[in-house]
Amino acid sequence: MFFAAALAILATMALALIRAFLGPTAYDRMLATNMVGTNTVLLIAVAGYAIGWESFVDVALLYAMVNFVSTVAIMRYFEQGKSELEISKTEEPQ
Repeated sequence: MFFAAALAILATMALALIRAFLGPTAYDRMLATNMVGTNTVLLIAVAGYAIGWESFVDVALLYAMVNFVSTVAIMRYFEQGKSELEISKTEEPQ
């Protein structure tokens, strides 16, 4: 049962990695990367429960928090980088 769940999670991670490499925009790539991080949290939880690891919930929650903060930070970077690029394109050369 846990083996089948782990295989399904790994399959979705593989599809998300394909999307990350082929994504037409940076937002598609970031969404796919976030999905890989979320699936990693699920994989830690399933595998930790299956092998009887006592602190798998703590590690999974910590990884989820790091994944969330890094996603927000990278999206802020994209947002600010794009606005600076648009500003520099609209300014007239001196």
